[in-house]
Amino acid sequence: MAGIISVSRTNLAQRRQKLRRRRRMRIIQAIWRTFAIIGLASGLLWMVVQPVWILKAPKQIVMKSGNKLLSDETAQSLLVLSYPQSLWRIEPSAIADSLKKQPTIAEAIVRRRLFPPGLTIEIQERVPVAVTQTLSNKKVTIGLLDASGVWMPLEKYTSLNPTSKLPNLRVIGSPKQYCLYWTQLHQAVSQSPVEVMEIDCRNPTNLILKTELGNVHLGVPSPQVSEQIKVLGQMRHLAAKLDSGQIEYIDLKNPEFPLVQMNQKDQKLTPKIPKNI
Repeated sequence: MAGIISVSRTNLAQRRQKLRRRRRMRIIQAIWRTFAIIGLASGLLWMVVQPVWILKAPKQIVMKSGNKLLSDETAQSLLVLSYPQSLWRIEPSAIADSLKKQPTIAEAIVRRRLFPPGLTIEIQERVPVAVTQTLSNKKVTIGLLDASGVWMPLEKYTSLNPTSKLPNLRVIGSPKQYCLYWTQLHQAVSQSPVEVMEIDCRNPTNLILKTELGNVHLGVPSPQVSEQIKVLGQMRHLAAKLDSGQIEYIDLKNPEFPLVQMNQKDQKLTPKIPKNI
């Protein structure tokens, strides 16, 4: 019995020693971790305050454009930056927001670049697809539209893109008349085999297209505009069957029953649409 008690006491003493060693090791490890973190933070702080992390000139900015309508020099002129400036004091999100306020820029992403120090800026430009003409208070305003319906002042666009060619498509009327279905309308017109030169939105009850076949009446702008333009494409051979000078307009208000209004009074003719087109 005395031997059992003696062994138990010895085991307890050994266990206490192991626990004390473990506690000492944990304390030492915690101290090393603390020193390592402090050292790493101090090193990073030292690197940050070094003169190498300074934006000194525009050549340290790499511009990446999605469309290449804007030159690098023009794009950089839109940046609100002063030199020299610490790279860490620059706010990429603020620069991106200021770029997106430009009517010619749809999207902008700004990133810091550490090696070599500088900035990388990616921009997606707005590509105009139509010239707009709006009359308000006896004043004509000329602008540009992109495919999504965003309006741009003509003067601002041409000042940034003096050599860019303007689109051939013209849109007349208030943006309120066409912006609701503009994306559908433009997509259908751009894919149509019949050339459309002008879209007249001045009459809210009748959207009128000026095409190579003559004027086309679509009625009140509606979701069926894509179907109306599709039917117009099926009528592309109409000019070979009828003298375009005799056509007053093509009525596509009901795309299932297209009509051709001739110049002769009260004469209407329903054209036969090819089935295999």
